[in-house]
Amino acid sequence: MSLEYALINDTSWQSRTDWQTPDTPFMSFAFWQALSDTGAIGEQAGWLPIFILVHRVADYANSTDSVADSAADTAMQPVAVMPVFIKGHHRGEFVFDHAWAEAYARYGIDYYPRLVTSVPYTPITGQRLWLAKGETLNEDILKTAIAGIDDIAQQVGASSWHGLFITPELASIATTSMPTEVDIERAIAVQESGIESTPIEMPILERQGCQFLWQNKDLVNDSQPFADFDAFLMTLKAKKRKTIRAERRKVAEQGITCQRKCGDDISDEDWKAFYHCYVMTYAVRGQQPYLTMDFFMALAASMSEHIMLAQALDVSGEIIASSLFLYDKPDSDNVSDTATLYGRYWGALGEYDSLHFELCYYQGIEFAIEQGLVSFDPGTQGEHKLVRGFIPTTTHSLHRIYDPRFVPAIGKFCAEDRMHMAQYRQQAHEALPFNEDNTPPFDTHR
Repeated sequence: MSLEYALINDTSWQSRTDWQTPDTPFMSFAFWQALSDTGAIGEQAGWLPIFILVHRVADYANSTDSVADSAADTAMQPVAVMPVFIKGHHRGEFVFDHAWAEAYARYGIDYYPRLVTSVPYTPITGQRLWLAKGETLNEDILKTAIAGIDDIAQQVGASSWHGLFITPELASIATTSMPTEVDIERAIAVQESGIESTPIEMPILERQGCQFLWQNKDLVNDSQPFADFDAFLMTLKAKKRKTIRAERRKVAEQGITCQRKCGDDISDEDWKAFYHCYVMTYAVRGQQPYLTMDFFMALAASMSEHIMLAQALDVSGEIIASSLFLYDKPDSDNVSDTATLYGRYWGALGEYDSLHFELCYYQGIEFAIEQGLVSFDPGTQGEHKLVRGFIPTTTHSLHRIYDPRFVPAIGKFCAEDRMHMAQYRQQAHEALPFNEDNTPPFDTHR
């Protein structure tokens, strides 16, 4: 049976079959429903969604027989769905292509709209397709989804498509099964030589970035999970251990105590205090937050089992800072070997020495150890994470440029960018704070 696609403007596809549990909470239907219900995505937000439904079609689906035609409707078995957003801006993406937009503008060409596949406002690596139960991501599914993307691009006049923070698996399938910048350079050279005039298929271009992830394993003790925070500290060089202990001591010396709450133990008052802190993160930069209080209350109502809130209290017991985390349930079948804590939303009502490190990193590490989670992703950016034991890790994004005049230059940019990021990751690896026995080997593919 062949694969085809359909373009759908709503989430009615969710009820058409049973879907696999996604690999992170951020691809759960509940998370996306919260985004939609609270206006974080939609036309007003500049994140207009279209869903590409990849479905399997029985051979008789194209028959002229009336019985077969009747059966064809039920023979279209959902296989996968990819979200695509039509966007006129770059906000909330964390992979930046402003220079490409500027290049288009210099030639008087509009770079907008552009298409984006990502979890809005969330720089977390993960699946970017929902898969039906029993299905496995493969080349055929991806190529069918790309055909749907190309269809949307033609309909709306999009300049490009960008798949952000995708899994290494998806990046590998795309770059081994579709043309890349190397293929396009060869094809252009052949065309210019006059040997051949075959139309050039638009390539998939890959960019790579770097984030810093903490791993819950003691390399000296056969990669066993850490027993506690002190066990983790013992894997670091003495100077780094001393620095972290000093930072934690500074927080206590300011009369600040920290506590963690999960799920239904987080009260409405806790949520109000958190949101007050969260808004301050944007207010100090003169900005409005992307997400509303209603969004977080929707998460509290529908995803409480995935939520941890770390709070900092002053001597009077008032909440002065909050950090909100989501996490995988380690007993879930699809994430048991990769269960991760995700640091996402933070804010404080003032400046406090070392409090950001305590609430966003050290409280997260303690929680990950207690829960038996495999890793901790504290969010984008930051060499300050590196010196605290977070390991440089490759991120991947895919890009499709529809104007062939810009493909060679952007393809060259992507290739050079990958080389520079590989060098950066190696340099960052050399600066890891672990003692000799616990420094992981550098993995060029990581």
